[in-house]
Amino acid sequence: MQRIKTILRVVVLSVLALYFHYILPQHDVVKITSTEIIRTDFSPFNRIFYAQADSGAAEQPTRDLRLINTQKQNTFLLGFVPRDSSRVMVYRNEDTGWIYPPYFKFDSADLQAEAANLARGDEWAVVTHYGWRIRWASIYPNAVAVRTISGPDVTIIPWFNIFFFIFLMAAILFVRAAWRQFRERSVDPLLDAAGEHIDEVQAGVAERKGRLSRWLGTWRAKK
Repeated sequence: MQRIKTILRVVVLSVLALYFHYILPQHDVVKITSTEIIRTDFSPFNRIFYAQADSGAAEQPTRDLRLINTQKQNTFLLGFVPRDSSRVMVYRNEDTGWIYPPYFKFDSADLQAEAANLARGDEWAVVTHYGWRIRWASIYPNAVAVRTISGPDVTIIPWFNIFFFIFLMAAILFVRAAWRQFRERSVDPLLDAAGEHIDEVQAGVAERKGRLSRWLGTWRAKK
């Protein structure tokens, strides 16, 4: 039983880790090479990895998809240490709207124009995005913002993620402390009272059984 609990905890923690890695913002140092728009037919599998249609447009089974092609600087330690190598990375550019994920992005067209302008020059930029690049399923991370930087050696500190996890840990500790107080004040007394009631019932049943046994014993003695 303890092994099953351990496996379930590992599975839950792994799912949460993957979810946060997908949904939280990430920052890539890139050089934008080009932009394009392709017609996309979604499959039942990869449809869940795409946002909704642009704000004000109707949701269709197929639609135009904005892409931003880049040369991404490779890094160590979650982006804190830059490497001397690079690789290609493609980002999609979609509105997230008011619903999910909660980035409230409505400026995909403006972002595409900004990326196209950067592609004409030789500037380095930081692309803030969420999501994964899964090539065999044609899944792209969604670019949320683009800003220019001085060079590829800039260190980007993910302040939002840091504060988010600090807040999450504080919330978990607060809920845990509140649950302990609630359990000590409300749940434990009820459980103790229920246990005492069960003990009293069991004692009463045992006493009745003892009386019945003694009464039957008197009849056996007369025989």
